[in-house]
Amino acid sequence: MLQNFILLFHVLAAGAIVVFVLLQQGKGADMGAAFGSGSAGSLFGSSGSANFMSRMTAIMATVFFITSLVLTYIAANTGASRGLMERVPVAPATPASQIPVPGTPAAGAPAVPVPSVPAEAAKDGSSKAQDIPK
Repeated sequence: MLQNFILLFHVLAAGAIVVFVLLQQGKGADMGAAFGSGSAGSLFGSSGSANFMSRMTAIMATVFFITSLVLTYIAANTGASRGLMERVPVAPATPASQIPVPGTPAAGAPAVPVPSVPAEAAKDGSSKAQDIPK
């Protein structure tokens, strides 16, 4: 329960960081405001928005860092939290005697006849493909 509560604050802090960073003005925005581009009359005043946004970004980054450390501590000290690969069920290994060998019929399967080399081809010692009947 506590882990879910901290995780909620963690996600909210991450979202707030994104929002506050995107709302901040760039370095060149102050020069445009000086020549009357209209951004001087912002919601927090001409210089107040930079201070407010940068302070809130720093506060949210600190909250995000602290919740990261707390979530890591909780995950390391509880036995219920395991890694993804540790949760995957492992099937028992098949013994080598049960692995089918290619060319041998499986248990209960009908045997497939393998064509043999004709007797005259075996006498000549030739094993060309045109000598073998199809």
